[in-house]
Amino acid sequence: MTIQPLEPLDVRTIPPVVRHATIFGILERLSPGDAFSIVNDHDPAPLRRQIEAHYPGAYSWAYIVQGPEFWQIEIRRNEAGARGADEHAADCGGHDQGHSCTCGH
Repeated sequence: MTIQPLEPLDVRTIPPVVRHATIFGILERLSPGDAFSIVNDHDPAPLRRQIEAHYPGAYSWAYIVQGPEFWQIEIRRNEAGARGADEHAADCGGHDQGHSCTCGH
């Protein structure tokens, strides 16, 4: 059973140096079909590109609010079997398999 956060993750309160790593940690724990949302003070398009590069096709991205004061985005893990939704598609090839991460997140 996956427990979802009651409120969106406000990444504005997370130090920039660990912001993406925090989000990637949440992504890797999502079960297929589960989602969470983030709130930011700018369009997090670079994060989207990074997710797509590390996990092609594994997550969907939907804008809930598109500025100008804040952005809220829902990120959903695609169902198992979806094109590119291999649960171990990270660059290092070993997340959640007991292997050491070598891809930097």
